[in-house]
Amino acid sequence: MRKLHIHSVKPGDVIAKTIFQENGNVLLGSGMELTQRYIDRLVAMGIDTVYIEDKHTADIIPEDVIRDETRKHAVESVYKTMTTLMDQPQVQRRTSVPDLGTTFQKVFGDIMVDLSSRGDILVNLSHLHVMDGYFFHHAVNVAVLAGIVGIARGYNHSQLLELGVGALLFDIGMTQLPKELWNKRGELSDEERKRIRYHTEDGFNLLRNQHNVSLLSAHCALQHHERFDGTGYPRQLADKQIHEYAQIVAIADVFDALISPRPFRKSYTPNEATEFLFAAGNSFFDLDLVKLFLNHVAIYPVASTVQLSTGHVGVVSAIDPLAVSRPTIRIIAEPDGSAPAAPYEMELKHKHFVNVTIVKTM
Repeated sequence: MRKLHIHSVKPGDVIAKTIFQENGNVLLGSGMELTQRYIDRLVAMGIDTVYIEDKHTADIIPEDVIRDETRKHAVESVYKTMTTLMDQPQVQRRTSVPDLGTTFQKVFGDIMVDLSSRGDILVNLSHLHVMDGYFFHHAVNVAVLAGIVGIARGYNHSQLLELGVGALLFDIGMTQLPKELWNKRGELSDEERKRIRYHTEDGFNLLRNQHNVSLLSAHCALQHHERFDGTGYPRQLADKQIHEYAQIVAIADVFDALISPRPFRKSYTPNEATEFLFAAGNSFFDLDLVKLFLNHVAIYPVASTVQLSTGHVGVVSAIDPLAVSRPTIRIIAEPDGSAPAAPYEMELKHKHFVNVTIVKTM
């Protein structure tokens, strides 16, 4: 299969990887043949890339870090909890939400089972979801990314659970905002900006009152917008004043936000998001944590369609965890646009291709 921008997809192409709705249910399953009506609907729903079947890349199958079943259950749990808090103001005023911590310890425990079963911990982000579901899928993505860093950091089981629950619920304070503020396209007023910023304290106050949620997990909600140089909010903390859990969640939050399409902008490529994080090292984020994070994220995920500096077009077929920026590329088009007699591969980490670079994703 290969990943393509929605504007490069045409009627007759066949979906190769399931697309999920905001609540975790299936929108379009693999094997579905696309019509122009389906393509228009995907565009309207904010889907900017899809995986399609392709005879030249049939053996290229991106492996997500967690199983579809695990993701579906996690998104459903986040969706149910967050929409309940949004729709029932009286629930928000309770000092405790029954089973909140227990539920999300179980959810993250399932995520950890999937992460621990992998031979490596290089993240190949291959999930697809509608834009309206960003809030719920984003929480799961941040938890997965944070879990990867926690494993790489050598956290024990208890620490991983604290980090994971905090990552799943870091934006729970957003449930107390008017929904129209989440995706507002126009410029925010000073009052609206102030109200949105208060979601960190709303989330902390809700989580710290839960009997089975660690106070350190609650600090992920409070501190995920603090910045390494002291320019963040709500308390302008700096450097080691920010708990490491919250720093990890902040990096995962920004990375996944950048690579996701939003109502006010297109998505960034993983490579562009990587460059942003590096540039923000020791200003917004601890540079050592940024490096650790990026050592475990595929800059060019498997099945991505890319153009090389030579003019060739190809699909990422394999990634070496020790050389994530130099993947193996299955060539599907020559510089003149013609198809090769048979697909072949360029292993960019090899010395023969030292001058060949990826210039863009397609």
